[in-house]
Amino acid sequence: MKEQFAPVFADIRERSTVAERFIDRNLYSIYVATLWANVVLSPEDVGLLEEDLEDLHDVLIEEMEDVLGPGTTLQDIFKFVTSKDGERAMGEARLTQSHKDLLSYFASMILDPEGHRRYMDHIRDKQS
Repeated sequence: MKEQFAPVFADIRERSTVAERFIDRNLYSIYVATLWANVVLSPEDVGLLEEDLEDLHDVLIEEMEDVLGPGTTLQDIFKFVTSKDGERAMGEARLTQSHKDLLSYFASMILDPEGHRRYMDHIRDKQS
C-alpha cells in the first residue's frame, strides 16, 4: 500500500511546498483531506477494496506524521478543515464550493458520526 500511494504522497508534498524545503501545512492538510475523501468515496477507482481502507489509513497516518508531526490524526486534519484557518486556507487555495462541501461532509462524518447519522436520517425522512 505504501508503494502504491508513494507517488500520490510525493505529489501532495510537492504541491504543498512553497520554498525549497518548506511545506505549507495548511495546504498539505487540505490535500490530505481531499485524498482521503475521494478514496473513501470510490476505493475501486484507485484499485482498492473497502476493506483496504484501514491499511491505507495507517499508511496515511504515517505519512502525515512525517510532515505534520507525531500524533497527527485524520480528526486533526478535518478539525483544521472546519476551522476559521481551514476556511481561509481553502479560499486561498481557490477550492470550488463543491470541493469545500465534500470536505465539510467528510468532516461531519469523522468529527461527529452520531450527529452526521441523525442529520442524514433527517434528510432521508424529508425525501420520503
